This record gives sequence, C-alpha cells and structure tokens, in this order.
Amino acid sequence: MAFFMKLEFTKMTGAGNDFVIIDNRNGRIQDGPGLARIVCERHFGVGADGLLLLEESEKADFRMMYYNADGSYGGMCGNGGRCIARFAFKNGIAGAEQSFEALETVYRGVITGESVELLMKDPSKIRTGIMLPTSAGTIRYNFVDTGSPHVVLVLSDDAPGKPGLSSIDVVRVGREIRQNKEFSPDGTNVDFVKVDGVNRLKLRTYERGVEDETLACGTGSIAAAVIATELGLVTGPVDVQVRSGAILNVAFEKRAKGYGEIRLSGPADVVFEGTFELPHSVI
Repeated sequence: MAFFMKLEFTKMTGAGNDFVIIDNRNGRIQDGPGLARIVCERHFGVGADGLLLLEESEKADFRMMYYNADGSYGGMCGNGGRCIARFAFKNGIAGAEQSFEALETVYRGVITGESVELLMKDPSKIRTGIMLPTSAGTIRYNFVDTGSPHVVLVLSDDAPGKPGLSSIDVVRVGREIRQNKEFSPDGTNVDFVKVDGVNRLKLRTYERGVEDETLACGTGSIAAAVIATELGLVTGPVDVQVRSGAILNVAFEKRAKGYGEIRLSGPADVVFEGTFELPHSVI
C-alpha cells in the first residue's frame, strides 16, 4: 500500500521562466532531483522549468537549491533567484533587502513591489570570436560564465539564406551546440541575440536541463549584455527583451579587466499556490 503526503508549493514566473518553489527549511525533502522530475513535468505535474528549494543557511538569510526540470543540478539561475527572493519576502523569511546562498556564493536581492533586483556574480571566462564546426557549417561564437555557462551567438536580421532571430531553429541549433564535445561533460546554455538599439537586445535561449527553448533566462540575459558590450555593439545598462516579451534590465560596471557590480532586475510574479500529493518514498 502506497503512502502519500501533501506538499505545499508556490508556482512563480520570472519574466516567463517558471518555477515550483518549496520551503524546505525543515529538511523534509531529501531527493531534490527526483522531486524536480515529478513536479516540473507539464502533463502530470505542476509544470515548470525548474524546482527551487529554500533551505537553511549559515551565511545568508537562506540557501537556494535549484534543480532543472530533468532533475539535474542547475547551480545558479538568475530568474529563479529573483523569484525565490520575492517568495522569501512574501512569506516573512527575509526582508526587502536580503541575501541568499547558491553554489557557495552569496547573492543579494532588493524587492520593490513586484520587481526584484539581484546583485549577481561577476562574469568570467569571457571569450569572443571562436570558430566551432557544426552540421550547419562553421559558426562564430562567444562564451561567458555568468554563474552558468553560456554560448552567445549574435544574429542579424533575417536575410535570404541567413537565418535571423525570428527564424532560427533555436531547439535544433541550440541542442547541437549544447551537446558539442567542446563543452563536455556539463554542456552549455546557448543564447541567440539580436541588437535592437544602443542599449537594447532581443534574446532567445536554449537552456540545458530544460533541453528546450525557454521564455526567459536571467543568466542568459547577463551573458547577452556582457558579450554585446564586449563586442562594442551596445552600451550599458542594457534592456533585454526575452522570448516572453518581458524586459530584463542588466546593469554593470565595465572595468579594465572584465565586468563587475552586475545587477539583474525585472518582474517576479506569483502564478498560484497549492498542494501536490506525492508518494512518501519520493520525499
């Protein structure tokens, strides 16, 4: 006879990136990957890009554990971080100015109404103009780690024989690059970017772990802004229009060597709250 337990959750979205958030300060949930695969499934579960567990921390207000929909550990997620920050504020776990731990890094958030700003990790491993052989021919890509690894491809407008942002097959091309041995064993996210003004970009992202195009990506928006600035295509701060149509703002300091004071801001909204019934063995 199977035993079931009810688990309270909150469904939130950060500019289209959606998450299931659970307060796990009591440590009841031990199998984060297994739970993520169940609750993130869009036909039989709640449906989400990822699972966020809020846990106790000794060096911040709380710790964020992020699991992709496929159960893989996601590390840091910009939009997830903004959502869990608002969740913590809404539930009295942390104040309007707060800190949380993720991947042994402490992030700081400020909640203003429905908008959340995060002070993010400085980007690293910036490389530009690298050639990569693919089934569609050799492409020129850029790379940056913004808390998660990102390949950034800058596209122009659609033209005969040359796909642009609206027509490119994000899933096919993104998946091939994500699985390329150049980025093994962990793979990479892939961002497709179009310059839309002196401080504005449009972005589409293929996310590893979700293994599909998502409606938004926080670390991807930072990656796009940093690479476009590095290439001299925009100046900061940069507004990034993601696939959902929402705008994420990326502000930063351009330094002699690299970038710092990275701030990601935008909407973080509660979609609904509820309970999910799970076999006791999963929890």
